[in-house]
Amino acid sequence: MSALATWDVLETSVIGYGKGLNQDSVRTGGTGAATDPVVLAVADGHGSASYPRSNVGAQFAAELFAAKGREFGALVRTGRLPWLRDYARYELPEQLVRDWQARVWAHWGRQPGPEGADAPREEVLRLYGSTLIGAVLAPGLFVAWQLGDGDLTVVDPDGRVRLPLAPERAELGDETASLCLPEAWHLVRVHWEPLPEPARAPRLVALSTDGLSKSFASDAGFTEFTSGLYARLAARGLPGIEDDVPRWLEAASRHSGDDTTLALAHRAEPGADPREAWARAPEPARPWGPEADVDPGSDLSDPPSGLSDPLSERPDPTGGTRNDDEETERP
Repeated sequence: MSALATWDVLETSVIGYGKGLNQDSVRTGGTGAATDPVVLAVADGHGSASYPRSNVGAQFAAELFAAKGREFGALVRTGRLPWLRDYARYELPEQLVRDWQARVWAHWGRQPGPEGADAPREEVLRLYGSTLIGAVLAPGLFVAWQLGDGDLTVVDPDGRVRLPLAPERAELGDETASLCLPEAWHLVRVHWEPLPEPARAPRLVALSTDGLSKSFASDAGFTEFTSGLYARLAARGLPGIEDDVPRWLEAASRHSGDDTTLALAHRAEPGADPREAWARAPEPARPWGPEADVDPGSDLSDPPSGLSDPLSERPDPTGGTRNDDEETERP
């Protein structure tokens, strides 16, 4: 694949079934060129009565990462990867958390709630609580950050699906790390993946809030969804699915009851013309996976029966990799 090949990006967010306000936020942009890195960000406001301004907190989180991500992409051009790796691991997470908390505090000062403008800072930050996942794709480098729940999903050139930032231990219930916590930067997980050979770059990078993965009965069901999504992208290209994605997320939301947000970047095979593939494959794989036993008339069927219990037989979500330089930093 040419190093100059570009990425297509897509963002979609749907409100949770029966909810009055979408607490998620999403930002995408860029082509992956040296002067225009791909930047993806999704944020999930906590949404319960304890976090009444979390929709604002999620908006601030996605906006801040979009800006910081573009700045980080510009630094990649300097070629100082050892320094940049340390910056990605330590300095950028702290900058994101501190800037988010400063922005929240300023917003409260302008629009205080019934607690008053002089309410304790930690209590104010909690009202805006949000998670954050962000990724930057630039020539020769793929880096991602995650604080709290949600999923970073990657499809490699051989079609293998991996979740490089999956936590080593599943979080309990609805508990999750948050930007509102003191020194939350210590809880940020970082994935660092140099891409010295363009042909080995991922074909699909997807960020999603937990409303999507929670709609499946097991990790295997979510992985099948990602495989099917990639199969349809490979067959039709982004224009061939962009009208379908909102329906898939709405169906997922009916299962999870949560707001559901997806941001993705897709890189086509070298020289591929999706229109030709589409003509050859008029019925591409459904987004929930080609082997699923589903009602073909449904938008997004229930997860296929017979899948293993994710607690009794859970595959390693981080997967292996053929890139010896790839690193994932966990707190």
